[in-house]
Amino acid sequence: MKVLFIGDIVGQTGRKALKESLPQLKSKYNPDIIIANGENAASGRGITASIAKEFFDWGIHGLTMGNHTWDNKEIFDFIDDEPRMIRPANYPPGTPGRGYTVIKNGNKELAIVNLMGRTFLPPLDCPFRAADDIVDQLRKKNKFILVDFHAEATSEKIAMGWHLDGRASMVVGTHTHVQSNDDIVLPEGTAYITDVGMVGSREGVLGMERDAVLRKFKTQLPVRFQVCSGKWQFHAVVADLDNQTGKAKSITKIRLLEDQWTMN
Repeated sequence: MKVLFIGDIVGQTGRKALKESLPQLKSKYNPDIIIANGENAASGRGITASIAKEFFDWGIHGLTMGNHTWDNKEIFDFIDDEPRMIRPANYPPGTPGRGYTVIKNGNKELAIVNLMGRTFLPPLDCPFRAADDIVDQLRKKNKFILVDFHAEATSEKIAMGWHLDGRASMVVGTHTHVQSNDDIVLPEGTAYITDVGMVGSREGVLGMERDAVLRKFKTQLPVRFQVCSGKWQFHAVVADLDNQTGKAKSITKIRLLEDQWTMN
């Protein structure tokens, strides 16, 4: 089975990049299931029902979230009713939404899990304990499992990769918006990358308008960040998973630039 995982989609520029890139990515890689991180899709802060529907209409099968899950308050109106969207599973019990689900496309099934790190991010429940509880339970019925670990610290992400090696088919990092160069199949068969990267403007700072970010760093005064509308960049990974074992056979980085169509 082939799984295409797309990094954090940031605002209108990211949505434009996704719409323009998906048809050729589908043609080149022929993925069975496509998952994307959508926590920055609405003006860089959260997601709306109409944007989620747009993504699904374009061919995304499942959406993961992160620390900006609740930034757009509209999410409270639909997250409980959208089984294809998950938020970090290590939020406290009773939090709206779900932390994992099983995505189906034809005769293919992929369990997806969303977790959030605690280093330099809000102190949620332990993601490692949550990973143990959820992944071990999913493994009883699901051969293919993808974990989106939305975290700030590189060390925490790498630790999660090793923690789930051999238990999850894929552990992909999101949140820092810069694609890392450490894609690897770990010894026990888990495809891993510290950060998939982002889908959004390459002319700003992590997808946001650069003058505002510079002003914040130089003055330390309150600044309102807005999504940059410059030319886009697109980052993703595609993994080939063994149908018999559920383990990864390969993981490949994808990096596309507007007006410079390349696939690594």
